[in-house]
Amino acid sequence: MGMGIDTRNKLARRAAEEIRHGMVVNLGIGIPSLVPNHLPKDITVMFHAENGITGMGPSPNKGEEDENLCNAGGFPVTLTPGGSYCDSATAFAMIRKGIVDITILGSLEVSEKGDLANWIVPGKKVPGMGGAMELAQKAKKVIVLMNHCDKKGYPKIVEQCTLPLTSSRCVDLIITDLAVFHVSDQGLLLAEMFAPYDVTQVLSKTGCRVQMAKEIRKISY
Repeated sequence: MGMGIDTRNKLARRAAEEIRHGMVVNLGIGIPSLVPNHLPKDITVMFHAENGITGMGPSPNKGEEDENLCNAGGFPVTLTPGGSYCDSATAFAMIRKGIVDITILGSLEVSEKGDLANWIVPGKKVPGMGGAMELAQKAKKVIVLMNHCDKKGYPKIVEQCTLPLTSSRCVDLIITDLAVFHVSDQGLLLAEMFAPYDVTQVLSKTGCRVQMAKEIRKISY
């Protein structure tokens, strides 16, 4: 199940609904980097990146990129009024201090307990874990954006992660191309579904037990 640009933006738009005025928000590489493009104009948020920016704005218009201004994934960004730069050590200190309200991350697997595996597939080269371990432990809320299944069709939401963990019992909300799940001590709660999917389709592609919300929101955007 591929994830085209429309689907990627659907996930980013749903994640943007979790953000409130005045929050400090950290964005991971990939789909999370699209979130600033979906915030209402009347909300002021300080977007934080491990490479040393606090106060990232939306993606720049073509031809207006600043080669010295990029997000943690290396893609061009803008800076909001009041934004600032610092070194990575200071950026990580902000995370470890606990001032990040929400972190929005991609993932390879998430367990029914909220365990996060998002940094390596054994045998494949990766640049490193980045700030995911600190963010997963220290952010006040951890949101995962990902495909519901991998490229082979296997569920990425599972009873127990098979890939090396980034952090255990840290994920609060999972947003996939099919549905939205809340994670609690009681397990996963299916709370929302993207049109046109139904409960049977979602459960058939989920690799663990799921509880159902009394009213499941149908997202049609």
